[in-house]
Amino acid sequence: MNPLEIRNATIARSNQTLIADLNLRVEPGEVLTLMGVSGSGKSTLLNWIIGALDPAFEARGELWIGGERRDGLPIEARRIGILFQDDLLFPHLSVGKNLAFALPAKLEGRGARRRLIEDTLADVGLAGFFERDPATLSGGQRARVSVLRALLAEPDVLLLDEPFAKLDAVLREQFRSFVFERIARLAIPALLVTHDPDDVPAGGRVIEISEFSEFNERSIGEVRDA
Repeated sequence: MNPLEIRNATIARSNQTLIADLNLRVEPGEVLTLMGVSGSGKSTLLNWIIGALDPAFEARGELWIGGERRDGLPIEARRIGILFQDDLLFPHLSVGKNLAFALPAKLEGRGARRRLIEDTLADVGLAGFFERDPATLSGGQRARVSVLRALLAEPDVLLLDEPFAKLDAVLREQFRSFVFERIARLAIPALLVTHDPDDVPAGGRVIEISEFSEFNERSIGEVRDA
């Protein structure tokens, strides 16, 4: 089992500290929600976690996954999946080839890879969709394919950056349930960024990111020396 831990994370830009001394732990299968107003540092934190923080920011802190420190690793070695508001499917590839793009290299053999994708599609009600053009999919179908692509990569952690924001109310509820069920089934720790309380899983923990921004006027060096 691979819990996610963030230890003493501080992120700053110029003389403004967005996040100061953030500590959290997410258990396998748990969805921990980060809430806050726009510009409070939620998405910036996710960028730091995956290793894609804008050079304009300074950061310190430790990222641990399954007892292994990973904040010093390159993006591809961190084994972290992410879902955005947009599904980001490749328009020039079929549904099946979009999913094949995410498969780990250790899964060898064209036939084995195709069978896994077809079985996975069937498991979510998309049997026979391997050759479908993404442009022909409904919003809900595209959303499911985007989740499958993230999960087929076998990430140790899943980050959710407001993935429900552009969906209508009915589809939003269905997609939330689908995503949370998959996370629980695969026992993946997940961080959800949202500003909508309805997105929080029933009984789930919530962190208000502003609670870690009390040093707004201090630089990262000043926080370190305090």
